[in-house]
Amino acid sequence: MTKVVAAITTSVDGYIAGPDDGPGKGLGEGGERLHYWVFGGPWSYAEGPRGEAAGEDAAWLEAARARLGAVVSGRWTYEAAGRWGGTSPWDGPVFIVTHRPGDEPEDAGFTFVSGVTEAIERAVAAAGDKDVSVMGGADVIRQALAAGLVDELSIVIAPVILGGGKRLFDGFAQQVELVHLGVRQSPLATFVDYGVKGR
Repeated sequence: MTKVVAAITTSVDGYIAGPDDGPGKGLGEGGERLHYWVFGGPWSYAEGPRGEAAGEDAAWLEAARARLGAVVSGRWTYEAAGRWGGTSPWDGPVFIVTHRPGDEPEDAGFTFVSGVTEAIERAVAAAGDKDVSVMGGADVIRQALAAGLVDELSIVIAPVILGGGKRLFDGFAQQVELVHLGVRQSPLATFVDYGVKGR
């Protein structure tokens, strides 16, 4: 059965991006430190990632990739990631939530849709028996949680305090009851997986 899994990396103080993030600036000032776990250690936007995940980091990432059937992302994340070079980095379809669906690029593996609910519905239909990853940004995850569309929430906590930027739950005023599913840890991240009660 297809599950909708929202997964995102935060700093210890709850930021999913540093200050001044966006197109040409990635995750903002110091934001690359959130993803040291993905690339096996320090990297910078100036030099680019050099390594790959290892140990518990690689195990969590591989498990997520193995069950991935489709991806939902926000337009800001898409643009901040440099449109992933114009080609989807995932094997399954990618649905981009945007106010401008007419901007969809041709033959790049991305489908632009005008709302979170539509994006998740289309992703579930496309995923087959695999899962849908709602990867962010924060606003897309908040909307999906508020709409009751998320089955599991995975928060990867990087051992850094950013002190500013975009918070994952900024402005989120709804209560959501969670069930603890598991935790794993590495020197570069703590992975906390939750089930959403009632889903």
